[in-house]
Amino acid sequence: MNIETLRDFCLSLPHVTEDLPFGPETLVFRVAQKIFLLVSLDTEILSFNVKCDPELAVELREKYPGIVKPGYHMNKKHWNTIEPNPSIPDTMIEGWIRHSYELIVNSLPKKTREALL
Repeated sequence: MNIETLRDFCLSLPHVTEDLPFGPETLVFRVAQKIFLLVSLDTEILSFNVKCDPELAVELREKYPGIVKPGYHMNKKHWNTIEPNPSIPDTMIEGWIRHSYELIVNSLPKKTREALL
């Protein structure tokens, strides 16, 4: 996976927006103004943060050491940093991104969720 593929996938999810609220080096993807993915633009190696269920976060870190790490500059209980490499299929990474997106959507107030449908 590369930055273009990552961006295309994120923007393919319903009602996703992107912006650079922290400066030109961090691209942020949101749904209903809530962040579900942050990606660094100033590194040669692709690395991004996604929200994750706390139990699943620990499980993924144990199963994929060096690829899935506690969220860099984030609440390490709820966020993972992903550094994709060729050993992990893009479909798996897309699943982790979709999980983050769905956690955010499911946490929205009912009225906001309904407005997205």
